[in-house]
Amino acid sequence: MNVLVCDPISPRGITYFQARPEFTVTVLPKRLTEAELLPVVAQADALVVRSETKVSKKVLEAATRLKVVGRAGVGIDNVDVEVATQRGVVVMNTPAGNTITTAELTFFMLGALARKIPGAHATMAAGKWDRKAFQGTEVSGKTLGILGAGRIGTEVARRALAFGMRVVAYDPFLTEVRARQLGLELAMDPDGVYREADFITVHMPVTPETRGMINSESISRMKPGVRIVNCARGEIVNEPDLAAALQSGRVAGAALDVFSVEPLPADHPFRTLPNVILTPHLGASTEEAQEKCGLEVAEIISAFLLMGEVRNAVNLPGVDAKTYELVKPYIALGEKLGRLLGQLNPGSADRLHITFGGKAQELPQTDPVTRAILRGFLCQSTVKDINNINVRSAAASLGISVEEKRSDEPVTFNEWLHVQVYNGSTKVVSAGGTFFGSPNNPRIVRLFSQPVEIPISGTVLLVRTPRIVPGS
Repeated sequence: MNVLVCDPISPRGITYFQARPEFTVTVLPKRLTEAELLPVVAQADALVVRSETKVSKKVLEAATRLKVVGRAGVGIDNVDVEVATQRGVVVMNTPAGNTITTAELTFFMLGALARKIPGAHATMAAGKWDRKAFQGTEVSGKTLGILGAGRIGTEVARRALAFGMRVVAYDPFLTEVRARQLGLELAMDPDGVYREADFITVHMPVTPETRGMINSESISRMKPGVRIVNCARGEIVNEPDLAAALQSGRVAGAALDVFSVEPLPADHPFRTLPNVILTPHLGASTEEAQEKCGLEVAEIISAFLLMGEVRNAVNLPGVDAKTYELVKPYIALGEKLGRLLGQLNPGSADRLHITFGGKAQELPQTDPVTRAILRGFLCQSTVKDINNINVRSAAASLGISVEEKRSDEPVTFNEWLHVQVYNGSTKVVSAGGTFFGSPNNPRIVRLFSQPVEIPISGTVLLVRTPRIVPGS
């Protein structure tokens, strides 16, 4: 299998790949443009990138053998995840690798902003001594507002609490219980942060909802003199609006590590504002973070290609090696059931109802099994190249929804799967399966709501006879 390393990662990551005889590793000497990359990716089974290389639709279409894209870092803005999913390519990142590094940079930027350290240093380097121009503010007793309380946001919160700050956080996935455990006050919406915060830091991904969320309208709802830190994604900030607020004094200062266009243009207004601290996207730029991310991306790609283990995937639920071994027999059974139903289905279908019964309801994850059932069911459809990654997307494109149920209904079998195919409210066909003796002996035990016993191997001939009504 061919691993193409498009951006620089730590030597330990490269060595990890090279130590596996299954891999042929190619390290590009420089970042390539999209046009330069197209012929290079044709034979790649895996791509390793950081933030520089853009894995666009054209790149994904050219990489006909591609199975996985690994991002050494958190953000995956440079990868077209939707197209990757449609083409059956799993996209993974390394969210833990730069958590501490980015959290530390965020808090150091906050401190430098509060005490005006960069400006003071610049005047000292110029031979001046101007104490009055650099009166700052204490962070102790101030309120820090955090937009996005994931890994990095919560690490920033821990540091702020240690410095005596009050922390108010907004995150749509943060519960009240978890917020209390972290010592945070939970805001129900971003306005709850805007109203309270003396400092605001952003730790959210770029989505249609978050793009440009720091703008003139949201700034108008913030405290006058608020200070803003952004070490997440430049697109979250409407830069002209923030520049205007900094010039007017509505925002007292900003510390920015990321920008909507990188490198930051030489004539950008931020470069001329005295109340702005700028750094060139240093969030993950520490020796420790580069080492962790480079090694982690090599580990997760290797585990996926060699063992089918899924970790840190953004377009496929994670499955560790232990869980995969538990669900593996059901994956094989599920695909056979789906394949059988796909052949028996007389026409259109808009819904699959999947029941996990007996011991099957105790599976730690059912998604891999559901994907296998769908893959089998759709294998004869008009959708090409269906696999585990794109199968749900393929089903949705055909108007097929999926319902899953865990059942403790007592039946003859210790463990079983049952799949019903519906068209509207009409059940078209159904089939159920189990194992006889061991997971290596799957059987179909129910078909068209009737008990049967059919080994899942070879060619099966099914003959349905019409029901004979006495006296007809």
